[in-house]
Amino acid sequence: MIRVLVVDDSAVVRKVITEELARYSDIQIVGTAVDPYIARDKIVELRPDVVTLDLEMPRMDGLSFLAKLMKHLPTPVVVLSSLTPRNSELALKALDLGAVEVLCKPGAAYSIKDMAQPLAHAIRSAAAAKIPTVWVQAAGPAGRPVAENLLVQTTHKVIAIGASTGGTKAIETVLTGMPATAPGIVIVQHMPENFTTSFAKRLNEVCALEVREARDNDHVVPGVALLAPGNHHMVLARSGGTYLVRIKDGPRVHYQRPSVDVLFHSVAQTAGRNAVGAILTGMGADGAKGLFDMRGNGAYTLAQDEASCVVFGMPKEAIKMGAADEVVHLGYMSQAIIQALLGPSKTQRATATGGGS
Repeated sequence: MIRVLVVDDSAVVRKVITEELARYSDIQIVGTAVDPYIARDKIVELRPDVVTLDLEMPRMDGLSFLAKLMKHLPTPVVVLSSLTPRNSELALKALDLGAVEVLCKPGAAYSIKDMAQPLAHAIRSAAAAKIPTVWVQAAGPAGRPVAENLLVQTTHKVIAIGASTGGTKAIETVLTGMPATAPGIVIVQHMPENFTTSFAKRLNEVCALEVREARDNDHVVPGVALLAPGNHHMVLARSGGTYLVRIKDGPRVHYQRPSVDVLFHSVAQTAGRNAVGAILTGMGADGAKGLFDMRGNGAYTLAQDEASCVVFGMPKEAIKMGAADEVVHLGYMSQAIIQALLGPSKTQRATATGGGS
């Protein structure tokens, strides 16, 4: 049973969340709090497994409370934030401070029916997460020299990355380790809309690559990483000799939209052996079958190892079904991707070793 404390200044939100989560047999609301001071006392008293936290509250804002909580009594936190650009920036800061997940609060854009199931999923992810989170620095200069000529050698290649819980830092670690000459990159991170816009902007500020939220018919070109927009699926397509992305609606897959599986299946069909796929930290199984499909179509595939994952769910499922050519610590993931791009193809490797992929 996962014991949850709900922290929100809105009596309506507290009531609705409590009622909806009561439907799940593995989740128990052990208490609610109207502000961080009451929450502090209840956390000490009740020792919940997970805290859901509003960011805008009286007496102390959610970010200040989160920073204090992670310093003195680290506890898995799911942030609930209203769907505004300002709040999406605050939510990203919350992830930096140690929050495990961010979700939209029920409101005009998202009804409780839309968010009840994702909230339950987020709470389960948070309960399984490593707290405090150990972030891994991007790999250092090793591998940089061989990456200088990537643009010349790999313009026909595509890199596909998928992540969920803990993925914002994991993706940042991978992308900051990639050179500006890297092939086009397509990314799915489970995150609400607007939040992905802010996330892409933040990545763009710290990466040598250009990073932006994908738009329908954007071309996948060297030096650019495209992040799937929240609440929309993204697929890889081809037009003549170039790759592009399609942004579309559709049912949730593994409770997610965007879904890593949806992206990876399209990359398998469209790019085949010209792709490199990486599945990173996250709860559940989204992306495992898609990575298996990519590997079966000749792509080189990587999975993040358990030691460096916040939640070893998605990579574990991929590894179990034989979808990963290589299991890699997050700190070396960028180098592993670069090596896969610059090295011989899987067919050539198999021929040289007398084996198969």
